[in-house]
Amino acid sequence: MYTPPIFFKDNESKWEYAAEGITRKFIGYNPELMLVKVKFEKGAVGALHDHFHSQGSYVASGKFKIIINGDEKILEQGDGFFVSPNTEHGAECLEAGVLIDVFNPIREDFLNEEDDY
Repeated sequence: MYTPPIFFKDNESKWEYAAEGITRKFIGYNPELMLVKVKFEKGAVGALHDHFHSQGSYVASGKFKIIINGDEKILEQGDGFFVSPNTEHGAECLEAGVLIDVFNPIREDFLNEEDDY
């Protein structure tokens, strides 16, 4: 059974490929909650998609065009957004940056075979 760490040390965690120009690393997770750091290169696109998870995202750095249910907004460092379950959303990175994403429940589709919870 996976026991989530109490602390996250950024330099002890590895980036993994998510999509073209996008990498991510887990800050931590358990069956109910997942916290993910997502790094975007300028021009990278998080394609429009939806999922049954609730999602909250915080712009740690950079500039993004965020689309949620057809509404577009430019967000910068310190801004954030919330996505209800089954709502189409996506992101285009206008200036290289990092999003901190929180999911409930855990995004099992993000886990590799060696990951556990």
